[in-house]
Amino acid sequence: MKKITLSKDDVLHIAKLAKLNISDKLIDKYQHQMTDIVGFVSELTELKTEGVPPTSQVTGLVNVFRDDIVTTSMSQEEVLANAPKKHHGFFLTDAVFK
Repeated sequence: MKKITLSKDDVLHIAKLAKLNISDKLIDKYQHQMTDIVGFVSELTELKTEGVPPTSQVTGLVNVFRDDIVTTSMSQEEVLANAPKKHHGFFLTDAVFK
């Protein structure tokens, strides 16, 4: 397998995409670290995956759905009956952002 080496321009391009301003000192540091990361991840291409079924979920959990049964509901007046504050038929709450 061919070893991949990221250039300083690659690091600067990635930093720009991430909207990061990095110093020249950090460019060298990140160049080596990112080259190591890409090299490690590229080792995955050597895995033999023929015959392995693709999967997007490995825990066996499934969504649980229930039938949508239409029933009668409370009137707007009943819903708002115990509301501490209301305005024109709606709940009134304090501002979240001030």
